[in-house]
Amino acid sequence: MVNLSFEFSPPKTEESEKKLWSSIKHLAPLNPKFVSVTYGSGGSTRNRTHKCVEKIINETNLKPAAHLTCVSSSKMEVDQVIANYHEIGVRHIVALRGDMPNMGTFEPHPEGYSDSVELVKTLHNFGVSEITVATYPEKHPESKSIDDDIEFLKRKINAGANRAITQFVFDAEILLRFRDKTEAAGINIPIIPGIMPTTNFKNVKNMAQKCGATIPNWLEKKYEGLDDNHKARREVAKEVGLDFCEKLISNDYINLHFYTLNQADLTYDICNSLY
Repeated sequence: MVNLSFEFSPPKTEESEKKLWSSIKHLAPLNPKFVSVTYGSGGSTRNRTHKCVEKIINETNLKPAAHLTCVSSSKMEVDQVIANYHEIGVRHIVALRGDMPNMGTFEPHPEGYSDSVELVKTLHNFGVSEITVATYPEKHPESKSIDDDIEFLKRKINAGANRAITQFVFDAEILLRFRDKTEAAGINIPIIPGIMPTTNFKNVKNMAQKCGATIPNWLEKKYEGLDDNHKARREVAKEVGLDFCEKLISNDYINLHFYTLNQADLTYDICNSLY
């Protein structure tokens, strides 16, 4: 049995809120291990994230994981968010450094946490039972090397992290090589592949460029000439996503995390086809 988890973004408008809850209800029958709710850059969606997580707790049987970043916030502000989450019953936090509002080079708040390691340590001291962190199989854009990234992941684990989710990847071999490296480094927490099925290939290419994810040539060729053919793009996205998941499962991955972009149908079709 594969453990599924889904990531959602908090809504910005009434229309997007309807879309979000429609997506959550559509994916709920797949019995995900947890569902996560993101922060915007600079913590810009903090209040909406909190409301969304609280609604999941009160109105569904799903287990939410709330994203928390330390960018653009003082330690006092972050600690208050942690306390507020605890008060409404959140026991799983996805701890991230976060991106600057202008997407520039990270600068810690003068009175804030310096990085995600400090944030994880604080969450651990608060008694948060599940702490998930991010990791980059192809190297973080600001990192010197993949080995440095793995050492940083080890620091987060030593601070209290008990699970990691990867940046989205399109080549299973990259994940397998990364798993070999992390195992050789003595890392034994679950490292969950991040999967992004989408029909908007242009948008994914832009995101991949910003976060350092590789777009394989074979994948780009599959989408050539399909800009005006949504149906064909959807068929390609399902085929690619399903094949990717099956490769991971055949290589003993038992956890899969989907960046849904609040679009449930495609994610549902891929996951439903796995059973």
